[in-house]
Amino acid sequence: MNPILLVEASEFEEREAEFTDADAGKRLDAALAERFPDLSRSRIQSILTGGFVSPVGVSKNTRVKPGDKVSIIVNDRIPLRAEPEEIGIDVVYEDEDVLVVDKERGMVVHPAKGNITGTLVNALLWRYTRETGGGLSSMNGQTRPGIVHRIDKYTSGLLVIAKNDASHANLADQFAAHTITRRYRAIVSGGFRDDMGQVEAPIGRDPKNRTKQAVVPAGKYALTRWRVLERLSGRYGVFTEIEAELQTGRTHQIRVHMAYAGHPVLGDDLYGPSRGPAANEGQYLHAGVLGFNHPATGERLTFESPPPGYYSEMLQKLGQ
Repeated sequence: MNPILLVEASEFEEREAEFTDADAGKRLDAALAERFPDLSRSRIQSILTGGFVSPVGVSKNTRVKPGDKVSIIVNDRIPLRAEPEEIGIDVVYEDEDVLVVDKERGMVVHPAKGNITGTLVNALLWRYTRETGGGLSSMNGQTRPGIVHRIDKYTSGLLVIAKNDASHANLADQFAAHTITRRYRAIVSGGFRDDMGQVEAPIGRDPKNRTKQAVVPAGKYALTRWRVLERLSGRYGVFTEIEAELQTGRTHQIRVHMAYAGHPVLGDDLYGPSRGPAANEGQYLHAGVLGFNHPATGERLTFESPPPGYYSEMLQKLGQ
């Protein structure tokens, strides 16, 4: 089983099971029912069928092996099926296997607690079931069709979507192998002595606040490389625009790493101060470069998206 980055852990109750020799050969639904006796086997089967499971592609019939790790998402409020909604999206590239979209700030990628409708998935379902009659991959279940990776609600920028299961599996393998290029632009607090550097620190759930991630000794390995794009100083204080490149894909990785380094992302009320020139706006973080090997042809594709207007306006404001 290949571990795949799937969902924002802070939005759900996430449970993880690691199987031993005693579990070898058991069906996944049965093995999970033994681990979580408060969940019925039929409830677990619904969770697996709905795609609330990591890694991608496992099902109730999957036979477990010693050392396998499986996470499930338990949340009664999340529907087992997303519905099409007529919502406009910015499609940057499309062919029969994949599409690349430029997500606007404020849009959630898939239905989740507090955001059942109005998501990118709802928009995709309208486009590919109502308009074109085409399809999306089914490997992530009926609430996240086509979704291989995600970015946060208040992060804008590029995402690749899989239109069939073969493309999804190929892209998932590229994410697992860390061969996907993902570079972000961010405005962060404070100044940097160096022009480039990296943060290498494990990330896991914050033991003091389960709605957050944190750098913790028992967390998963995480590496973020950064370089300075512009130094800003004015009446609001000192800020820096950086480009951050993900070498791993942990939940909230850039936000957590930059806060850990003493440079929280501007507007990030979860990991930074709830005051300042962008309070209550959401983080100034933009997924500007996305590169991957085309799952069918192997051709390397790279896409770039300029920061949205509000981002550029904030740069000017901070330099005054």
